[in-house]
Amino acid sequence: MAGEDAAPDAPTRRDYLKYGGAVLGGALLAGCTGSSTDDESGATTDAATSTPEATATEATATETTETDTSYSVSMAPVGEVTFESVPDSWVAYDGGYADMGVALGVGDGMTGIGSADRYYTYVYDELPGVSVDREKLEANQLSDADMSKEAFYELNNDVHLMDPKMLVNWFGWEPQDVDEITEQVAPFVGNLVFRREDEWHDYRYYTLYEAFEKVARVFQETERYEAFESLHDEFIADIQSRLPPADERPNVLLVYAGSDEPEKFSPYRLNDKGTSKKQWRDLGVSDALAGTGVEGLSTTDRGKIDYETMLEIDPDVILLRAHERKSATEFRDTVLEFMRSHPVASELTAVQNGRVYRGGYLYQGPIQNLFLTERGAQQLFPEEFGDVTSDTQLFDRQRVADIVAGDV
Repeated sequence: MAGEDAAPDAPTRRDYLKYGGAVLGGALLAGCTGSSTDDESGATTDAATSTPEATATEATATETTETDTSYSVSMAPVGEVTFESVPDSWVAYDGGYADMGVALGVGDGMTGIGSADRYYTYVYDELPGVSVDREKLEANQLSDADMSKEAFYELNNDVHLMDPKMLVNWFGWEPQDVDEITEQVAPFVGNLVFRREDEWHDYRYYTLYEAFEKVARVFQETERYEAFESLHDEFIADIQSRLPPADERPNVLLVYAGSDEPEKFSPYRLNDKGTSKKQWRDLGVSDALAGTGVEGLSTTDRGKIDYETMLEIDPDVILLRAHERKSATEFRDTVLEFMRSHPVASELTAVQNGRVYRGGYLYQGPIQNLFLTERGAQQLFPEEFGDVTSDTQLFDRQRVADIVAGDV
């Protein structure tokens, strides 16, 4: 195997994929292709930066589109990427983008993933005909190769669904490494959207469905996307119409601790609008950490809280991440049972009332979000939506499976 810094003599994809925008060179260090603003609804808008090179690229893309089947997709931080044909093979860094591909009916083309452990595919077991090849994904985890360039060469995909600035800021890549893989293998399309608290992410964010729409354009599956969007909007509207008044909803503390006997916790903030907290925002709960000065987990802030800090806050509900391989009953019999026997944790109102639950995935896509929203509604409002341990279903599994299969 060649060294990481040595580019194998693999054929370039330049004959098949053209790209524009601001990935190349120092742009990854400089920021994004444009600025962004947030309106009061939380929607983001781009202010594109026009350059002679960008104008030339756009002209080329427009001219090519008139004579063949090429098309372009634009997403920060990369900018515009032009595809000469629909990608057949692809890899995602996280389970959220992987789930998007499955939702769009192109799951068979997924060759690998950043880490299979954080891609929760058991939800597909409830969807007739929907599945992924976990054996293949577990055999082709980019994390096993420390996200090295060689792994990207070996998988030889048509597109990489991940934020390249994540590779620079988390895994020690240089901007020229991103350029190399883009030139020699395939382009990157993706934006790290699961949280919004990293200082290096100084370019536009996207909501879950904004990112999903971009991926749908990559695979030319806008009809499936629109069907999912309609199903999602109807589902959320129905849930929200049945919620109790705001002043009767619980406040929530969302934390991370992987142990069955947790003592220290990494806090999350619900107000950062990351996609990993989408279900809690849609369910209208308040953040128990609001006004406390406690910041959320980020690349630079790895602070933790303990039971004494929790007791000062005394939230109505505690949501604990990193236990997604457990059922609701298994979680109660291990983590909650430990907290009930702990001298300080046992004083928490949430523990005394049995209101400690699994907190959902760090990375979630559109299919997973439906399941997590259903579960969250049952955790927080069992009187209205049924207990989380029950078989009550709040959305149509068959309809989801039909969309994945192409019946839109």
